[in-house]
Amino acid sequence: MSNPVYEYEKTILEQHLDTFGHVNNAVYLSLYEEARWDFITKNGLGLKEILESKVGPVLLDLQLTFKSELNNRDKVKIISQARPEMRNKYVMVLDQKILKENGKVASTLTLSVGLMDLNARKLMAPTKEWLTALGLEEFHEA
Repeated sequence: MSNPVYEYEKTILEQHLDTFGHVNNAVYLSLYEEARWDFITKNGLGLKEILESKVGPVLLDLQLTFKSELNNRDKVKIISQARPEMRNKYVMVLDQKILKENGKVASTLTLSVGLMDLNARKLMAPTKEWLTALGLEEFHEA
């Protein structure tokens, strides 16, 4: 568990397309979110655990870039990895990218994420469970 890379495979389907025949910008965000839920759930912090503990991840900002269009029936791999350094004591950085079957990068996403106490409605320092869900053993401020 030393900063692993997570892979999530997906086939682009007709419902992902816009009137131009390629994936719409908002759909990219949904695909990325699907990949994030997949790996944090597999690492023990799924929706059930979040609802029970009333502590869960929140997105604070994002930078999304488009490099190559995605089309119907393209097979893609979404790569996700948390950075071990934090922006401050509450904010972590997560990098994701979508790779086409030929290895070409279709899109990149950098997210600032925090852990929120859902009762207090405040950010909190990362818990051991949150670090485990991201695949990190420890972190440090950048």
